[in-house]
Amino acid sequence: MSDALPLGPHESGVEPIALMVEDVPVRALHARPRGPALAGLVVVPHIAGLVPLYLEMCRRLASHGLAVCAVEPFSRQEDAAGGPLDVDARFACAASLFDDVVMEDLAEAADHLAAADHVSGVSVLGFCMGGSYALKAAATGRFERAVSFYGMVRTPEQWSGGGQHDALATVGKACPTLAICGGSDPWVPPEDVEALRAAWAGQIDHKVVVYRGADHGFVHDPDRPSYRPLDAADAWHRALGFLLD
Repeated sequence: MSDALPLGPHESGVEPIALMVEDVPVRALHARPRGPALAGLVVVPHIAGLVPLYLEMCRRLASHGLAVCAVEPFSRQEDAAGGPLDVDARFACAASLFDDVVMEDLAEAADHLAAADHVSGVSVLGFCMGGSYALKAAATGRFERAVSFYGMVRTPEQWSGGGQHDALATVGKACPTLAICGGSDPWVPPEDVEALRAAWAGQIDHKVVVYRGADHGFVHDPDRPSYRPLDAADAWHRALGFLLD
């Protein structure tokens, strides 16, 4: 995790947990500040899942006063495979994910934060595939705010036709949402960005920010070739301001 997401003023810690969703354990991380939390935040990772960078990311988010729960979307697929899945396996089985199941997991994470950290408001934030789920979760009525980092507005063709649907179909009903996009992102091309803008036309509490020349994944992982530290720092500043406003 890079310093683009700065530490806040609160001491914080993070631990792995299991959420129980209809008696199914869902792998997650739980981070909290030392002392009362200002609000809750559910984090949906990119397709690689809860890789080590999310430990530090959640801890840093919690240092800003947020109670955080990051959810592994592929927990059920991991259980079926008998262990962790590498990125290639995740791409291969991404079409087996179902929007309604993921939404149940994210709602359970929000409920966990409400119960464990006594927060009355919970937001959702996600990256890449997780950013697409954040856009969908924004329309469920469970979350107060949403931040999508380069979330796919339309489901990639190789994942469609099953239980996943275009985020564009529901974003018109979204809670206040900040969508952060790259101007050179093939997964969220300009026509999809414009479709998102059109869906939110006239809604002043929805915002689309495009970073010129940025490729997919330019914020969350400093080890990616597409990472842009100055843009990442600005994007995190915008996201924190939006969530904590």
